[in-house]
Amino acid sequence: MKIKITTLLLSLVMFAVATEPKIVNPGAPGKPTENIDPETAIAIANTSYTNADVSFLQGMIVHHNQALIMSELAPTRTNSPSIIDLAGRIEASQEDEMNFMDGWLEERGENVSMGMDHSMGMDHSMGMHVKMAGMATPQQLKQLEESDGTTFDRLFLNLMINHHDGAIKMVAELRKQSGSAYDPVLNEFVSDLVNDQGVEIERMNGLLVGLSDDPRSGLKGGLKYAEEAILNLELVKSLDKPVGFYDPNNPALRGSDSAKSSEEKENMSLEERSVKLRSPMFSFSNTDMAFSGNLLVAGSYHGFNMYELDDNGVPNLVTSVVCPGGQGDVSIVGDLLIMSVEETRGRVDCGLEGVGTDASMDRFRGIRIFDISDITNPMQVGAVQTCRGSHTHSVVAGPTADNKIVVYNSGTGRIRDDEEMESCIDDIGDTRTALFRIDVIEIPINNPSASKIVSSPAVFADEETGQLAGLWRGGDHGDPYKTQTTRMTNQCHDITVFPTKNLAAGACSGNGILFDISDPYSPTRIDVVTDTGFAYWHSATFNNDGTKVIFTDEWGGGGRPRCRAWDPLNWGADAIYDIVDNELVYKSHYKMPAPQLESENCVAHNGSIIPVPGKDIFAQAWYQGGISIIDFSDSSNPKEIAYFDRGPVLEDELVTGGYWSVYFYEGTLYGTEIARGLDVFKLLPSEFLSEEEINLAESARPAVGPKRLFNPQQQIPMEWPKSASD
Repeated sequence: MKIKITTLLLSLVMFAVATEPKIVNPGAPGKPTENIDPETAIAIANTSYTNADVSFLQGMIVHHNQALIMSELAPTRTNSPSIIDLAGRIEASQEDEMNFMDGWLEERGENVSMGMDHSMGMDHSMGMHVKMAGMATPQQLKQLEESDGTTFDRLFLNLMINHHDGAIKMVAELRKQSGSAYDPVLNEFVSDLVNDQGVEIERMNGLLVGLSDDPRSGLKGGLKYAEEAILNLELVKSLDKPVGFYDPNNPALRGSDSAKSSEEKENMSLEERSVKLRSPMFSFSNTDMAFSGNLLVAGSYHGFNMYELDDNGVPNLVTSVVCPGGQGDVSIVGDLLIMSVEETRGRVDCGLEGVGTDASMDRFRGIRIFDISDITNPMQVGAVQTCRGSHTHSVVAGPTADNKIVVYNSGTGRIRDDEEMESCIDDIGDTRTALFRIDVIEIPINNPSASKIVSSPAVFADEETGQLAGLWRGGDHGDPYKTQTTRMTNQCHDITVFPTKNLAAGACSGNGILFDISDPYSPTRIDVVTDTGFAYWHSATFNNDGTKVIFTDEWGGGGRPRCRAWDPLNWGADAIYDIVDNELVYKSHYKMPAPQLESENCVAHNGSIIPVPGKDIFAQAWYQGGISIIDFSDSSNPKEIAYFDRGPVLEDELVTGGYWSVYFYEGTLYGTEIARGLDVFKLLPSEFLSEEEINLAESARPAVGPKRLFNPQQQIPMEWPKSASD
């Protein structure tokens, strides 16, 4: 009996072995398939490093070696202790890291380098290695070698910052590849490399700022009391935010980083720390402005504030209206105020409790309409819900012959759930999608409650195929223009209309667009341009006769430092185009030239024309880069003629602040400061603008329509009194 049982058990085991599924590993095409055991199968999937890891380290050794070459020049070419100390730290850290990389590769039996040794001298062309991110060219290295003093300092810092930034980009590319940097030791190394290089970049930018002779560079910060620099302007008045429109416990809108230890924060760059902050809601950020008669309305994420202008143009607060929902851009037509709302917390009733995450009929995203005939008691009299909310809007026409207002709505938010608003389709493959469109809204002046969307033209569609995604698809511009990623063109941030010429200019994500608005209900695209330096086409402004357009690039989304000493001057800049035979013809870029600190968010934002006869003068807001007055009469050679700037809101933290908008109205410049309040300026005579020209600008009034009106995305040509212009 025992024998029978044993035999049976043995048979069962043999059967199990014989029938257990095989594990195979196919070879290359035409090569045999091999049987492998479970341990080998696991090992294949659990390889501790990849070919990408090896290539990365081999390349980074060469990359680091160039940093050593540049650093070794410093002691004999500069007298700056800071530069010599910096170069010494770079030498020490790069050598340590190269030793680590050598050891890691040798331990795994991999070649240490890509055919170049550590002793490579200045005469090496480096061949293909120059194409690695941040690598200096042989010409740049030669220029560095032949320079000295301050010239060497500036060139060294610029090259080294770009070099460090290149290393960070190489790490980012490595991590995009599945399985790379999986090895715990390697992962820790590349993480430390990114942190160390980022902190070093911040220090080097500070040194570069210190080398600038521009008075705006390196201003001391502070929310209430910061250093200021001003040229050819007079700061007439600074108004704090009204009571109820700031948090007394957090007036600077400082983010929370309580989860980060002091050691962690010390090893991170200021920008990286800011990215990881838990930011407060934008409840109290000041936004855009509109003017009518003696009325100035300043929008806010929290609602809007209404000011009366005295005889000197100084605002006096009359009424604050609490109606949260962001971003609060405003326009005025007669006794109606139109306001853009995009945040998901906005409520139909302007309530303060917000709305939950689920679909809700209480949520409001779209255009609010207020009756402001009594500015002490504004009333909400109409509202139009839209699929993507309203980031900005443009008054196209009105009052029309049938007493209506036509408005273009630009929504940039996520598409609403169908349960909350019917026909809001998010599927790009569905021709009914709310993407790739703008909304045309009609507001009956006598019955604003009947306001509605009358059409949603697909303004980005391919003209031949009808495909909705007919313009920029997103991504970079390829070699040799590979830069930052540019947003897909599926919405317009701003559409600025010039009704007297039946034109509109759209700043639309990845494109600048010129529209024919002869039929305001059916805008037609007549020209499209791209810009290899632009990340996000933000706003557009015509010159006074409608023959030029200035587009702005909100690179970094307005919340990042993009005016550092090493940032390209065509990124986050203005782009100037002439309009020739209904085509946009590129002429130049302009960017505020004063290098800013890491704690200052800075890119081009909103501005307006200053109406000087015979000249094209533009006032530009740069967030915490301050205000620039630019003469672009020669489109190919714009020049700065006046400016104002403050130090950062906080010196030790990057918070979103600075000028949202700067607009010229009846001889006065008004700037809404996101975190601080409202500033009032006057132009001063200079070599660039005479007293007579300034007086003429003050006397200019709209050539058509109401004589005392300014809406930010509606441009009416200005004219001057005949007696003044003679």
